[in-house]
Amino acid sequence: MKSILSLALIFTAFFFSISAGKKKPSIDNPQEKHLVNLRQLTFGGNNAEAYWSFDSKMLTFQSDFSKWGNSCDQIYVMDLKKAKDSLYVPSRVSTGDGRTTCSYFMPDNKHVLFASTHVGGKMCPPADNLRQNGKYLWPIYDTYDIFVSDLKGNITKQLTNSPGYDAEAVVSPKGDKILFTSTRGGDLDLWIMNIDGTNPVQLTNELGYDGGAFFSPDGKKIVFRASRPKTEQEVKEYKDLLAQNLVAPTNMEIFTINADGTDMKQITKLGKANWAPYFTPSGNKIIFSSNHAAEKGFNFQLFLINLDGTGLEQVTYESVFNSFPMFSPDGKKIAFSSNRRNWGTRDTNVFVADWKE
Repeated sequence: MKSILSLALIFTAFFFSISAGKKKPSIDNPQEKHLVNLRQLTFGGNNAEAYWSFDSKMLTFQSDFSKWGNSCDQIYVMDLKKAKDSLYVPSRVSTGDGRTTCSYFMPDNKHVLFASTHVGGKMCPPADNLRQNGKYLWPIYDTYDIFVSDLKGNITKQLTNSPGYDAEAVVSPKGDKILFTSTRGGDLDLWIMNIDGTNPVQLTNELGYDGGAFFSPDGKKIVFRASRPKTEQEVKEYKDLLAQNLVAPTNMEIFTINADGTDMKQITKLGKANWAPYFTPSGNKIIFSSNHAAEKGFNFQLFLINLDGTGLEQVTYESVFNSFPMFSPDGKKIAFSSNRRNWGTRDTNVFVADWKE
């Protein structure tokens, strides 16, 4: 669900270059003390949801970069050793038809999981009607299904084929389960299934959008974003939008549950939009994107928080959009998307840095 990227306009960070021959660790902004040796990996368009391979050597991500022949988001795989500058073009692994989202490596590092609308039509589904009553909206395309492709872009399997939205899929650390968001039960809930797509089981059932979920490093817990409409007006608005395949992401908090769906806990109570959560390598904290401190709404920075909701700490300070953080499986690096270094354009690019506790 990277649609919020389209709002990343107007502002830009100053451009900081990292010398290719520099040996000492470098920090762009002294306030960003956790991010060392920051490196830009993409150089145009909207690039988001960059997630690591199990061997920590590659990233899969979605991009609408027109210079790569895209009219809307498609899925790419990047080899970090080869991604040295703007001349590098990663490999597209989606079909090029429809719209895609939420890719993730399979355990063999030779296949990629992602959601796509290409079976429902070759054209990009419309992205209009994304504002109602002053609120920004996310489209929940009912033609999204979950597929697996090899690294050459050949679809090897379709894992879902039920009516409605099936997307936001990730793989468990053990490589035996797939976690995803679906409307097959009538609401936007978390579901889990075997790695081959069999035996889907519903994990959440409270009214509201449950999505963007990830496993803890040991696979025992799940962190996710959720909206929880409470008042009669909020419930009506949520249901009315869902009937139009839309959701308003402006009020979301971070939750955790056990991998079997038990012991749901609300971690943040910050207000506004708290989303894109991910466990730190130790599993003791959660990193997430939030605009809770923004005066006008659109200023998303990364924050850390303990599992009990204490110890909130700001991680990023540059630009007005930082999101989709993910730590490499070896715990050494972090990938995320940001508006920094975009030369005043609307571009959102993928960055990688060494992680310093």
